[in-house]
Amino acid sequence: MFGGLATVLDLFGVCVFAVTGALVASRKQMDVFGFALLATVTGIGGGTFRDLVLGRVPVFWVDDPAYLAICVATAVVVFFTAHIPESRFRVLLWFDAVGLSVACVIGANVGLSVGVSPFVAVVMGVITGTCGGIARDLLGGESPLILRKEIYVTAALIGAAIFVGLLRIGATTPVAAGAGFLSCLVIRSLALKYGWSLPTYRPRPGRTPQEVEDLQ
Repeated sequence: MFGGLATVLDLFGVCVFAVTGALVASRKQMDVFGFALLATVTGIGGGTFRDLVLGRVPVFWVDDPAYLAICVATAVVVFFTAHIPESRFRVLLWFDAVGLSVACVIGANVGLSVGVSPFVAVVMGVITGTCGGIARDLLGGESPLILRKEIYVTAALIGAAIFVGLLRIGATTPVAAGAGFLSCLVIRSLALKYGWSLPTYRPRPGRTPQEVEDLQ
């Protein structure tokens, strides 16, 4: 649907996610092979799971090894430069927000390109944006960002939904993609800056035996 632009954006998103994987490796003081592993898993993990769910064979990086090359190259660069930023975790969070915003649009677009329903396409956007990060955090022994209080999955969901929704009402692809990307990025950025979160479950005391008896 994007044509060549889709490939460029997809490669960019993979590169950004690969940076976050390599940054986690730097926090854990891994060797260069650990950097490459986490960068690759993060960069292509979400898209791999998406393609497997959609039955796309071969998955995107098997068909185009440039994705793997970008992940490995990114890992090597970060291996020699990760010491530069003062707070690698903050850098990780902001890179992850950009990667999430790109991936939710690309994933939804891939879903639409294979003919799934708009709802499923939105889910594919969320999967593409979040699954690589989950694998990264689990392998790196970090608390998954998806489980943090700040809004995360919701941002990807809104970005993918806006992209698909605008296409459905006749918007051009660049406009829909830009709106989806910006909406996800703005929501995630504000959540990071101000600690926005959705309401959480709060435990409540159970009924007393007398209250249960009164209900019978």
